[in-house]
Amino acid sequence: MISISGLIGQLFAIVLGLVLAPLLSGWVGMCRAWFQNRSAPPLFQPYYTLHKLFRKDVVLAHGASSLFRTAPFVIFGCMLAASAIIPSLSTDLPLAPAADTIALVGVFGLARIFISLAAMDVGTSFGTLGARREMLIGFLAEPALLMVIFTTALISQSTSLTTIVETLAHRDFVIYPSLAFAGIAFTFVSFAENARVPVDNPATHLELTMIHEAMILEYSGRHLALIEWAASLKLYAYSCLGLALFFPWGVAGSDNFIGLVAAIPVLLLKLGIGGVLLAGIETVNAKMRIFRAPEFLGTAFLLAVLGLLVRLLLETRV
Repeated sequence: MISISGLIGQLFAIVLGLVLAPLLSGWVGMCRAWFQNRSAPPLFQPYYTLHKLFRKDVVLAHGASSLFRTAPFVIFGCMLAASAIIPSLSTDLPLAPAADTIALVGVFGLARIFISLAAMDVGTSFGTLGARREMLIGFLAEPALLMVIFTTALISQSTSLTTIVETLAHRDFVIYPSLAFAGIAFTFVSFAENARVPVDNPATHLELTMIHEAMILEYSGRHLALIEWAASLKLYAYSCLGLALFFPWGVAGSDNFIGLVAAIPVLLLKLGIGGVLLAGIETVNAKMRIFRAPEFLGTAFLLAVLGLLVRLLLETRV
């Protein structure tokens, strides 16, 4: 039976994802400008950008197929679904049983496939270049992310996100050294998957360095708005996934409406701290060459495997 608190928690998770995703992007951009001693853009700048893009007309490239027009909606739907099944506020989510952590990686992969195919659909050189780089990043990042998930799954004996959060958050405090390796690996993967420095720079339009921006140069109007919103949702989803796996405290349990309400300011606080850390890391690092991305993500995979081995060999009795 689906409880009333579960329906409310699921609705809150979807609405907060839609609302907080652009706000998180704006907060990171503001903190990054502060750290670089520049005039910071408004906190609500992403909302202004989305509003402007939704009001503009759509201009389609010559030869664009139905895939090109459908991709923004599929990508946005995938990111919204990912945000809905991650227990950011409560573990009582009716949609959570529909997909475990492995299926969640598949949802991210589906969005990557569609944006890459759409980039190659119009036949521009920049779109094809960005699509190839995006698939390279995904090919290297997904195994590392799966190893991180397997490490947490061994602790909870389940690949369900709600079970993992309930195991880590609602039991006696235990220090798991394996989570330290997995957490660093997840951070590396998050930078790569969200097109952040040092792997990519979301603010650049240089032909030789851009990855994500190269794939969306032909989009405009509401299509571009959906893709930009989906990019913010992806950053929000990865942030919530990292908090759920490594900092799950404050997430409400089943049939706990008061805990659900109390979890909202806790989530805002954790996202705010994470945004400051993200902006600080981007400020002190320079973008690496694209040919060094395999080394970066290979290190993430190695750390994730080390975490898995530490869990199997040293923490089996915990």
